[in-house]
Amino acid sequence: MKILLTNDDGITAPGIAALYGAIRTLGEIVVIAPAGVQSAMSHGITFHRPLMTRELQVNSQMQGLSVEGTPADCVKLGLRTIWAERFGAGSKPDLVISGMNCGANVGINVIYSGTVAAAIEAAFLGVPAIAVSLHIGDSTRIAWDRAAEIARVAIDRVIAHPLDAHRVMSINVPRTESSDAPMPSLRVVRMNTSAGIDRHERRESPEGRAYYWPTGNGMEFFHTAEGSDVEALIERHVTITPLWYDLTDDASLAAWQKRLH
Repeated sequence: MKILLTNDDGITAPGIAALYGAIRTLGEIVVIAPAGVQSAMSHGITFHRPLMTRELQVNSQMQGLSVEGTPADCVKLGLRTIWAERFGAGSKPDLVISGMNCGANVGINVIYSGTVAAAIEAAFLGVPAIAVSLHIGDSTRIAWDRAAEIARVAIDRVIAHPLDAHRVMSINVPRTESSDAPMPSLRVVRMNTSAGIDRHERRESPEGRAYYWPTGNGMEFFHTAEGSDVEALIERHVTITPLWYDLTDDASLAAWQKRLH
């Protein structure tokens, strides 16, 4: 199996290194990831400047291609150009994995997430993808390697079943603060769709201009639906959510066709 591994925290982030270590026995892992932090970039792509790249030895195990672009850029460049250069025209990886993100991607955070966007870009282009995120919360200790081991169990459970070429699966690992943390149970759940509770603190610059500093933690929502990804993750389960990138509201399509005929 050939896997493209990317993320949105940057190629030198601890999450991608830990996940690489956990999945390297799955097959040949090719790392193509942003040069720096691209969190909350959603599905942004680059048009007006070149995507500079550099081969980087991240640690004793992992090396990869650093790209001065967004997570979606990395996957688009990887699948459309780099993969063919390395493996031949028309070739594609068997799977794209994005993560492990430093922070949960549940609820509407899925919309903002660069981690999820990278996985969705792969699905656009016909390669099944898995996004992996870790709930940090207010933890002062993060057992990255153990979290990655937990993620690997979830990944194995997912890929044991056939994945459609355009399938996106989002995995969230609950807070993992010790190397001997037990394996949580898995829950297949839907995305919570309530708006987040965002706060902005008003401040003033030295020259007297007002500015606003975001102070929300990303995990507070006006409502948490029963059986949702937010509820399950807070209860310390591994959450697995199938995602789909077609935003059409099929339930109202016929009604609007009649109204505007």
